[in-house]
Amino acid sequence: MPEASTIQSADIKERLATVRQRVEAACERAGRSADDVHLIAISKTFPLAVSKAAYDVGLKDFGENRAGDLTEKAKAWPGEHLGGDIRWHMVGHLQRNKAKDIVEHADVFHALDSPRLAKELEKRAGREGRVLRCFAQVNISGEDSKYGLNPEKTHAFLDSLAKFSHIHVVGLMGMASFVEDPEDVRHQFQLLRGLRDRYDDSQNTSVDLDFLSMGMSNDFEVAIEEGATHIRLGTAIFGPRDY
Repeated sequence: MPEASTIQSADIKERLATVRQRVEAACERAGRSADDVHLIAISKTFPLAVSKAAYDVGLKDFGENRAGDLTEKAKAWPGEHLGGDIRWHMVGHLQRNKAKDIVEHADVFHALDSPRLAKELEKRAGREGRVLRCFAQVNISGEDSKYGLNPEKTHAFLDSLAKFSHIHVVGLMGMASFVEDPEDVRHQFQLLRGLRDRYDDSQNTSVDLDFLSMGMSNDFEVAIEEGATHIRLGTAIFGPRDY
């Protein structure tokens, strides 16, 4: 009987092949190159062995939505910032008292959503002597249950970061409403892309809006069609959470 790790690798490899086919098809529809879409495997709730099985079949970007989980995994398997050859992405809401852990262990932070958090990350990153790559999170769904900046205040928030030198905003992140038909949230992805396209970052050395982190397992194809450069996939890669 094959070992569990072998079964996991085979399952992940099969799902990954399907995902990549869907990414390529979405890019073809949008007139884009699939090379411009970065896949982040959201490994939350799965043991580190499952992430390593995904690494064995070619994945190098892994995302966690809890600071404690990311810290624990990154200590055991360091990311790029600490000399490794993978990248750890913190994709969930972050309380300021956990900023130190993210600065020490995350390669990229996808949920920068307040001036107070920006100030704390700047302070912590300065102490570490590093520049933390961040996405500014925007509440594109308008749902009270979701975190993120008010779209109307996003540009002003980005302007306020110009005084910082240890955090660098590389793009915008958004979470669409969870719906059965992804077409129902296309306008939410369009909103995020529009905010990115209308912002003039030429005079702000702390901001370069090159990327859009949007799209999850249920809607990533529409997100790609609307310009996503980073898609965050959990179930589509690892299967159900009771795996």
